[in-house]
Amino acid sequence: MLSSTLRPCSIFNFTASTHIIKCHSTFLHNQTHPPTSFHALCRGYHSNSLLESVITSITLCSSIPVCRLIHSRVIKCLNYNDCFIGDRLVSLYARLGSFYDAHHLFDEIPNRDLVSWNSFISVFSQMGEVGLSLNAFCRMRHEDGMIPNEITLISLISGCGIVEGGYVHGFAVKSGLLSERKVVNSLINMYGKHGCLNVASTLFQTIKFPNLVSWNSMIKIHVQNSVLEKGVLYFIMMRRVEVYPDQATIVTILQCCADIGVGKVVDAFHGYILCSGLDKSIPTMTALLNVYAKSGSITASCEIFKEMKEPDMIAWTAMLAAYAMHGYGRHAIDHFDFMVKKGFEPDHVTFTHLLSACSHSGLVNEGKRLFNEMSSVYKVKPRLDHYSCMVDLFGRSGRLKDARVLIDSMPMEPNSGVLGALLNGCKVYGDIKLGEEVARKLISLNPSDPRNYIMLSSIYSKAGRWVDFSKVRALMKDQGVVKTAGSSFIEHDHKIHKFVVSDQAHPDIERIYAKLNELMSKIEKVGYVANTEFVLHDVEEDVKGDLVKSHSEKLAIAFGLLVYSDNVPIIITKNLRICGDCHNMAKFVSRVEKRVIIIRDTRRFHHFADGLCSCGDYW
Repeated sequence: MLSSTLRPCSIFNFTASTHIIKCHSTFLHNQTHPPTSFHALCRGYHSNSLLESVITSITLCSSIPVCRLIHSRVIKCLNYNDCFIGDRLVSLYARLGSFYDAHHLFDEIPNRDLVSWNSFISVFSQMGEVGLSLNAFCRMRHEDGMIPNEITLISLISGCGIVEGGYVHGFAVKSGLLSERKVVNSLINMYGKHGCLNVASTLFQTIKFPNLVSWNSMIKIHVQNSVLEKGVLYFIMMRRVEVYPDQATIVTILQCCADIGVGKVVDAFHGYILCSGLDKSIPTMTALLNVYAKSGSITASCEIFKEMKEPDMIAWTAMLAAYAMHGYGRHAIDHFDFMVKKGFEPDHVTFTHLLSACSHSGLVNEGKRLFNEMSSVYKVKPRLDHYSCMVDLFGRSGRLKDARVLIDSMPMEPNSGVLGALLNGCKVYGDIKLGEEVARKLISLNPSDPRNYIMLSSIYSKAGRWVDFSKVRALMKDQGVVKTAGSSFIEHDHKIHKFVVSDQAHPDIERIYAKLNELMSKIEKVGYVANTEFVLHDVEEDVKGDLVKSHSEKLAIAFGLLVYSDNVPIIITKNLRICGDCHNMAKFVSRVEKRVIIIRDTRRFHHFADGLCSCGDYW
């Protein structure tokens, strides 16, 4: 009997003219004479209907055994050259990972033409098999004497690395195909993907009349390489030559803005979206929602979501993620419930954001309930990300034993995300024994990750175990592991200003330190006391106090107070988690200066106002 892998026999539900041929499972599993039965069925319908049926079967096929069954029927009833059936089967074998069958069948196809070779090359390139696609490229020229065209090169370039791409670039020059705009666009994308922006820019200048794809490629490669200013410049140049951006242009730029938290640039693009009518595009508005959330304006994200007439699943999930990153756990749960009532089925991504929101808000009971309902009600199998969120939720709440029990019950091995969440809980609650055990596992899993050493050394320093602290730092040095330097970023006057601890590089650094000293004097009068446990050095307390007072977050806050108007929130991005003392200092400053301060660290947003933080001191 045929394997049960053939049961998705809907691939043999053929449409023939106005008739529907239903090949039932009894037919597919006819172990006696399946070819004969199929052949008899074929005779009842004209060739066009059969051809359409087989093409549909190929399109829907998802397993090699079924692919071979279709192949055998083609041999019985059809010709490889009919509507490129042979080429379609070759592509199917390759997509399913059976490269041997793909090559063997391709060699059997009679009268192979350029379309066949291009299809053969393209499928290997799409699969990331650059060597196989280049081998096919050489074969087509030497075995069949085919002359490659622009489609051949475009298919090749899409999967090339910088070395292979350079070879194809050279061939394009020699063959005259570099005059084809599509080829140049493909090369621009290839070079940009590998960071060669100068080469890509030179190629762009060779295009006499760049089209929308050309401009989009230049914008995309610059923003993806974090050169946002240059990407925006190309956007402006494109407008000047009356090439109008489309959805892809705007979404690309917005995604980059979201990554670096550039608020004012986003406002400008929001205006353009409204003027150009792109506000009707759900993907565009979803990208805008996301970038506002990552820039600190959760209110703007909510307004954009409310304005969407028919948000899709991606938009619902983006809004849920926005609530999660800002620590609005209750809002996230309400949003989830409303989404389900609207008929949307939550997936694993939905639950990752939902459980993260519970973790950031300390909603232990709600998190446990949703984690259980994920599999029992919504039939979503828990993944590592979900376990990581639950361990983080238990760890932040001090329920380290519950976290440990959950890890022991996992059906898969815990990864660094799960163990890292537990180690963070050990650091917060000073569980040295469990912290040491978890840290050893983490270091063995990923000895090059500095975070594991830093958290263990933090546990030791908090407990005053400076000998053990020194051993961990010595191990870091022996392993060649370097701690990531903390830095804070703030936008002003269309520029991103960066600060590091004890910074001296900023042009206004004297004014900034003067403002910081004034601030520290003010908040100390109303009860602020520096918490030196966050200084990981065995030095005198007064030295620790000086070090903690010059953290990058504090310098960025002082700069923000100097340059921002009183009614404008001060928005800061931190490349690491905000330290406890800077968190406390920001609360005092928001109260004394009557200002709103928003700090985005690697885990979430903190909204400081009137001496309080939106996280409720739970992060």
